[in-house]
Amino acid sequence: VHFVESGGGSVQPGESLRLSCAASEIIYNIYIMEWYRQPPGKDRELVAFDRKFPDTKIGYADAVKGRFTISGDNYNYTVSLEMNSLKPEDTAVYYCVVRDSVRAFWGKGILVTVSE
Repeated sequence: VHFVESGGGSVQPGESLRLSCAASEIIYNIYIMEWYRQPPGKDRELVAFDRKFPDTKIGYADAVKGRFTISGDNYNYTVSLEMNSLKPEDTAVYYCVVRDSVRAFWGKGILVTVSE
């Protein structure tokens, strides 16, 4: 499975971006869709998740809560991340992840740079 990724770029603090990942083929039995990020020189971290099974739940890292919104569509195999009020510390490579019961499918990464 590959993803068509879009939405990255360079913005100034306070601006917004929307990241999207669309799977190239059907993914059966999706149970969770996630976004991770890896800031320069730091470890990868979970940003947001949209769980579909066995119950539905959406969650965010404290650093992005109230500013980012995840939206996972497990019928069209797409996941997006709306990012508002961006800060320099949001600068990172962002990765979409879709998991079924046994596998994790990762996007290649989308660069987001927030600076004056």
